[in-house]
Amino acid sequence: MRNRAAAQVSPFVTYWLPVVAYAALIFVLSAQSHPERLFPSFLERLGDKLSHVIEYGVFAVLWYRAFRHAWYGATALTALFLAIAAATAYGISDEIHQAFVPSRTSDSWDVAADLAGACLGSSMWFFLGERRAVTGPSKPYQRRVG
Repeated sequence: MRNRAAAQVSPFVTYWLPVVAYAALIFVLSAQSHPERLFPSFLERLGDKLSHVIEYGVFAVLWYRAFRHAWYGATALTALFLAIAAATAYGISDEIHQAFVPSRTSDSWDVAADLAGACLGSSMWFFLGERRAVTGPSKPYQRRVG
């Protein structure tokens, strides 16, 4: 009985908890009036838009993994589109949130950078990591023996 309970918890911890934790990190950083003070100086040189592309590229990869491996029956292609949509929707909500933070503004170009990052990150993961069949369902809970 204990092994069955552990198998049911594991996909959440493995795939969904990173999505939730990363979303919380984005929210906390967006709530800061001057988030640039929290980062090393070399990150400032990347520029705001490139930072958004990288941030949401990573976020979309986390979404992709969760949809692909912990959401029953999701094909790789379905997971790709859902990851892009989820990361971009969160990016829109993040910009709305920033409109209410002192010394921060909401910027539609940031949403565009978020979308670009989501497309790049999840697509790279899809094409480099998913060399298997594009239309076949994932088999998320099978453990390898040996």
